[in-house]
Amino acid sequence: MIPVLLEDADVLAVDKPAGVVVIPARDEAPGESLRHRLEAERGEKLWVVHRIDRDTTGVVLFARNAEAHRALSLAFEHRRVEKTYLALTRGAPTPREGVIDVALHSARKGKMRPIFPGERDGVEAATAVRVLQEWKRPEGDVALVEAKPRTGRQHQVRVHLRYAGAPLLVDPLYSRTEQAAVGGVTLTRLSLHAHALAVTLGERVLRVEAPLAADLRAAVDALDAAARA
Repeated sequence: MIPVLLEDADVLAVDKPAGVVVIPARDEAPGESLRHRLEAERGEKLWVVHRIDRDTTGVVLFARNAEAHRALSLAFEHRRVEKTYLALTRGAPTPREGVIDVALHSARKGKMRPIFPGERDGVEAATAVRVLQEWKRPEGDVALVEAKPRTGRQHQVRVHLRYAGAPLLVDPLYSRTEQAAVGGVTLTRLSLHAHALAVTLGERVLRVEAPLAADLRAAVDALDAAARA
C-alpha cells in the first residue's frame, strides 16, 4: 500500500516510494505507475497534478475530481506552490545558504545543464538552498541540504546543486554514481527526497509533509553515529 499523507474530498497526497514512476513510462506496463497503482488500490479515478523523478521519494499530489485538478494545475502554473526537497550531497554547496540563480539549457540524453556564457536561449531557474547539517569525513564530506526550487525546471535541484559544487551523493545521470557507502549504510538510489509541498488555493493553503525516507534517514543516523564515535 502507498502511504497516504493527506486526503479530503478534492485532494490525495501520498508518500511515493523510490523506483516508481508517477505516470506510465515508455515501454513499461501502465499498471506499474504510481497513478495506476493508487487507482487500483482505491477504486477511483485520479488526476495527475505534478511529477517527481522515479528514484526520488516523497510528496506527490493528485486531484480527486476535474474541478480540483483545474485549480491545482493553475496553482502550479502560476507558481503558487512552495516545494521543499532534502538532499544528501557530496560536500556543501556554495553558497551554504542563498539562492542559486542560474538559467538552464536542455542537453543530450534528456539532461539539463547550466547555460554557457553568452547563451541567450536558456530558461530561467532559481533554487534557494540551505545546509542543514554537514559531516566532515576523510573519505569526503557529506551534507544534508534543504532545496526550495522557485521555478519548476526538469532536474533543476540536481543540476543546481552540482553547479554549486555539491552534487547528489548518488546520481547516476549527473555524477555517474550508482551507490554510496556512508557510515556503514549503502545508498543505491537517487539521494533526493520531496519533503514538503505548500499550495495556495484562494484563501486556503494546503500543506503536506513526508518524513525523510527510511534509507536516507538511516544514512543520516549512521553519519551522526560515526561523528560521535
